[in-house]
Amino acid sequence: MSAVAPIVVVARWRMAPETVQAVLPLVAALREQSLAEPGCQGYEAFQSVGVPGELLLLERYADQAAIDAHRASAHYQDLVVQRILPLLSGRQVELLQPAA
Repeated sequence: MSAVAPIVVVARWRMAPETVQAVLPLVAALREQSLAEPGCQGYEAFQSVGVPGELLLLERYADQAAIDAHRASAHYQDLVVQRILPLLSGRQVELLQPAA
């Protein structure tokens, strides 16, 4: 039996360019707390050079249970659901696994 492949979350967040400076410290706090989760294997945030107001988050989790635990965590509910999502104008989230 093979091991469960990790899952990569690719999230694109769009917001008004003037909102980015309010969101970045929240993302930094989210990254720090997410990396402390047992199932989180990586968490990187990137700001678009060419598209003001766009962030790309690359997150890596051990499995779907780790993603579910992340989304149920107090810090996700506070930082993302309560504070960040109301500031976004758009959001795309993809879940990816290694192809081979």
